[in-house]
Amino acid sequence: MSKCSADETPVCCCMDVGTIMDNSDCTASYSRVFANRAQAEETLAALTAKARGVESEPCQITPVFKDVEGGVQLDIDFVFSCEAETLIFQLGLR
Repeated sequence: MSKCSADETPVCCCMDVGTIMDNSDCTASYSRVFANRAQAEETLAALTAKARGVESEPCQITPVFKDVEGGVQLDIDFVFSCEAETLIFQLGLR
């Protein structure tokens, strides 16, 4: 049997979930350039609805609109109460 670290079980060398998800990264970020502000706002509304569907406590959503060449850039930070919610939100966007 191979030697496993303290965070692994000796039977299968599986990692404890706490080793991977330690609530140190609860922020999901999104950035995209849209042709116009209306499209950016529509995407913000859709992503906000997705975040609200995942949250157990209110997710802090911080959008920033910036005029750039070719349209409007939308940058959003979603800060969830735990890393699991962040992961679920990110996987739901794929």
